[in-house]
Amino acid sequence: MPRRHLRVTGAAEAPLRAALRELRTRLDVPEEFPAGALAEAERAAAAPRLPDEDATGVPFFTIDPPTSVDLDQAMHLSRRAGGGYRVRYAIADVAAYVTPKGPLDTEAHRRVTTLYFPDEKVPLHPTALSEGAASLLPDQTCPALVWTIDLDADGRTASADVRRALVRSRAKLDYDGVQRDIDAGTAEEPLALLADIGRLREQLEVERGGISLNVPEQEVVEGPDGGTYELAYRAPLPADGWNAQISLLTGMAAAQLMIDSGTGVLRTLPTAPDGAVGRLRRTAKALDIDWPHHLPYAGLVRSLDPRLPHHAAFLQECTTLLRGAGYTAFSGGEVPELTTHAAVAAPYAHCTAPLRRLVDRYASELCLAACADAAPPEWVLAALPALPKEMAEGTRRGNAVERASVDIVEAALLKDRVGEVFDAVVVDVKEAEPAVGTVQLTAPAVVARIESGTAPLPLGERLRVRLARADPGEAKVLFTPA
Repeated sequence: MPRRHLRVTGAAEAPLRAALRELRTRLDVPEEFPAGALAEAERAAAAPRLPDEDATGVPFFTIDPPTSVDLDQAMHLSRRAGGGYRVRYAIADVAAYVTPKGPLDTEAHRRVTTLYFPDEKVPLHPTALSEGAASLLPDQTCPALVWTIDLDADGRTASADVRRALVRSRAKLDYDGVQRDIDAGTAEEPLALLADIGRLREQLEVERGGISLNVPEQEVVEGPDGGTYELAYRAPLPADGWNAQISLLTGMAAAQLMIDSGTGVLRTLPTAPDGAVGRLRRTAKALDIDWPHHLPYAGLVRSLDPRLPHHAAFLQECTTLLRGAGYTAFSGGEVPELTTHAAVAAPYAHCTAPLRRLVDRYASELCLAACADAAPPEWVLAALPALPKEMAEGTRRGNAVERASVDIVEAALLKDRVGEVFDAVVVDVKEAEPAVGTVQLTAPAVVARIESGTAPLPLGERLRVRLARADPGEAKVLFTPA
């Protein structure tokens, strides 16, 4: 999943969208699937491997953006007799369609993740599966991995189990509608409980020292003349955060199951180095955000309002602290020393988005084996040692797409303002080249390269800068001191 949510609208022939098409060519993005993978997907869509258990009587529902059709997760929430809650979370069962070592599996290992561009996405699996047979679309019976997680009255996990079953989602909901119904008190209990459980899990996150980044979506809007662009933010709603807490809950339960079984693949993140936090402090200064030295990073993030543009811009930059995240595989009871994810502040695993991320299919199989007290499938154990490296390469490719997309969008926003002077703060300086660094503009909230010739740049200081170059075609934005 992308850390920075950029969305571009407008005609396909518009200059910005043309630059994004060129980017896909330059990065050699594999947009077309091989014929063998497409044929296997069509066959599997017509005849998946079906589980014995039937959970179609559970009225699951999905919560996604209105236009999404690659639906990985569906949920049903209820109260437990005697107190507490039961979370049923259905995850698309990609393994029911993909044959290990077959053409479809081979292509998934080549792609690793769905790639997100501001104007379109390049999927991990053919759309016959990811947007069709394997997607948890409403009124479609399909195989899934159904988690049952019981919580106590405080929202703490009491037990967790996962097994294969047939499911049938009853409704495709979106965040705006969910928030509206919950606020109005018209939501039925399985949906209304999302707020109760979500708030309890958010409080537990605070207690354990975790932090969720409510990163706004940026929409690049084409001007009336078709050649200029403006930037707008869509702030996440509370319902976005409550929904994310259900996924986090499941990822934490999966990690614990795998740790207890001695075989697994975790999503890990060490504590951010002081230098990274220092850079964020300089970014906060550039955006006029008050960050008292006694206030920890997590406390500051929770105080921000993503509806405010300068707070939204800072939350975008906070994603830089996630850059050290990786995947750690282990087996034979040799649990690694680092099992936690610093932002989650607990052991955590990716297992809830198998339509869009390769590793989730393997983590799910390991959790199924752990719950059944059985050995994992041989195809899983054979692939496990190479998974961290494959995921690292896929993440690197996704980051390259994200960085280049942001560069193109920022160049498009600024292309008619070359020569203008802006207020900025120097947030980073190259150690080997002190005349080269990075500036954060106050407005618009752009982060870009600066070159001062021979004079060292004043790290952390305010600076008037002149836009020297903004070329969407080459994804280049360059400033010089004014």
